[in-house]
Amino acid sequence: MRTIWVSKSGGGDFTSVQAAIDSIPEGAAEETVLFIEPGVYKEKLRIHKPDLRLYGVGEVRLVYDDYAPKPGSDGAPMGTYASCSTYITGDNIRVENIIFENTAGESGKVGQAVALYVDADKAVFKNCSFLAAQDTLYLAKPKEEKQNRSGRNYFEHCRIAGDIDFIFGSATAYFEECEIISLNVQKEINGYITAAATPEDKEAGFVFHRCRMVSDAAANSVYLGRPWRDYARTVFMDCWMGGHIRREGWDDWGKPSVNHTVHYAEYGNDGPGADTNARVSWSKQLLEHEAGSFSLEAVFGGDTDWTR
Repeated sequence: MRTIWVSKSGGGDFTSVQAAIDSIPEGAAEETVLFIEPGVYKEKLRIHKPDLRLYGVGEVRLVYDDYAPKPGSDGAPMGTYASCSTYITGDNIRVENIIFENTAGESGKVGQAVALYVDADKAVFKNCSFLAAQDTLYLAKPKEEKQNRSGRNYFEHCRIAGDIDFIFGSATAYFEECEIISLNVQKEINGYITAAATPEDKEAGFVFHRCRMVSDAAANSVYLGRPWRDYARTVFMDCWMGGHIRREGWDDWGKPSVNHTVHYAEYGNDGPGADTNARVSWSKQLLEHEAGSFSLEAVFGGDTDWTR
């Protein structure tokens, strides 16, 4: 195992997180551990090496401020993907005690500004925070040339904050005991927690288990989700939902045809926003035996050792 220390003060091996990542040899046979000392690291990061562990020692903030309408090098808007502050594309990665942030959306006027993009299998995040406004956390499916990968992501005891579609993408992701914070940046627009784009052949998209949905937004103003793609799959189980959650729960993004293709479901939730009496008819309230299909073990096909 190789160990690298990153310190802004100059007391480690590198002062830059990207420089530390780039120092890892391509095809390295051993696992690499990065310990990152406290500080704000303003870097647009591309973490592409596999078998990597990143641990924040104290408060570590990985920050950038690009946004979708910002002109790129060719003068055209850079778009959502290019706005990401940090990209993670290396498989078998574990991250603990780190804050990922995009500060561009604080005014609510710049549109999409992604804090973290993940296109990786067996990506684990524990005690991390993901902070932005619109499109905070982008969880993608593997690229076409890597279709043998499953794109599995696991989040435990994390904080995720945003306003519109702030957890989105096509990966299979499990959120365990996370705090989901709906901001009130764009007050004139409804909030949306998720925008899944689950591929048609996947049984699970986003699963939230024992999470807390909190906000200072107005009551009945935030949807649990809307479908970025037609086969979006999102489940909330044993979660606490604040009064900001809309009574109908889900939105179809103006596409009534998806009422027959999406899988939006709930089970055992509590709190003022968890009342299901007025939920849209095309969402589902799971029975106990159905909820078992969305346990951690079931979602990841029994392969869960990597999440521990």
